[in-house]
Amino acid sequence: MVAGEASGDLHGANLVSAMKGLNPDIAVAGIGGQKMEEAGVEILVPCADMAVVGVTEVFSRLTTIVRAHLTLRSLLKNSPPDLLILIDYPDFNINLARTARHYGVPVLYYISPQVWAWRRGRVRKIARRVDRMAVILPFEKEFYLKTGAKMDVDYVGHPLIDNVPHDMDKEEIKRDLGLEEGNKILGLLPGSRDEEVKRLLPSMVSAAEILTSRYADLRCVLPIAPTISPDLIQSIISKSSLKIITSTKDVYRVLRVCDLAMVASGTATLETAIMGVPMVIAYRVSPLSFWIAKMVVKVPYVGLVNLVAGEEVVPELIQDEVTPRGLADKALAILEDENKKADMINNLRMIKERLGGPGASLRTARIALQMMGSD
Repeated sequence: MVAGEASGDLHGANLVSAMKGLNPDIAVAGIGGQKMEEAGVEILVPCADMAVVGVTEVFSRLTTIVRAHLTLRSLLKNSPPDLLILIDYPDFNINLARTARHYGVPVLYYISPQVWAWRRGRVRKIARRVDRMAVILPFEKEFYLKTGAKMDVDYVGHPLIDNVPHDMDKEEIKRDLGLEEGNKILGLLPGSRDEEVKRLLPSMVSAAEILTSRYADLRCVLPIAPTISPDLIQSIISKSSLKIITSTKDVYRVLRVCDLAMVASGTATLETAIMGVPMVIAYRVSPLSFWIAKMVVKVPYVGLVNLVAGEEVVPELIQDEVTPRGLADKALAILEDENKKADMINNLRMIKERLGGPGASLRTARIALQMMGSD
């Protein structure tokens, strides 16, 4: 199993737990993080060493990525597993799928690369190398069918739906975080990769400082992804006079108490939507990565929530638009217009419904075991 990022580590862990629930004798090894390790995966390469965002940023991790590929190539050749499960992380995983095909190892791709957004020519390559695809967004199965790809594609629903705790006491969480009654609470979700945090968090913090001129009781809470060093977070927020409360517990506890969140484009936007929290989406990569993306990206929005909705229900700030003033203005437009805020919450509820019901991990586990002949 290969998951190259924090969100993939979470989904991989849930999938492994579901597989072991159906067949306790399953043994799993690969690339992942703490959550997959806790689920019983033998971690050959930590995913934190491989997480990047943008095209040019990959060069800083190139040696580690090549070494990881060689490690798994050797495993596929010398100790071929019954199944290779790939989770998103397309550049690495699509190449690894070719190696698996060469050595006769069946491949299940769980969580499709965003080929519907860019590099659509990859679809044929994926179809040649992947035996079965389990997709998690409602429009993805139809996309693959329209391309005529010769592989089985199953829509399994979104695994995030299974992750939301159902016993979260809002007042208890507030007390745990040191928040008081009457505080306006802003969530800062700057991403799960170092590059994202460095590019987005300073602007988010400065935007929060601007908001304090309007809301003196504003408090900020920041969930730290397991792939991010708390030292990196502290090095940025310590420059501010704001008291920013950090938490290493799951993101849903933080979102449960938020009135609004500033969120890095990616999986966190869906987590925020599932919790019904109004948000502003921020996306910033290196200038070269952005220039390349403008040339090849074929979708109208960067935020997954807007892509699922089919319209812009949440404001997006992209690249040079991500400024403290820009973020603060978008936040104020939501906080000071109750009708706009209510409309956004209703739209987020609709997005949650479109993501499907619970059970994505279990449905995918059954597919995996079937492919292994262990169902």
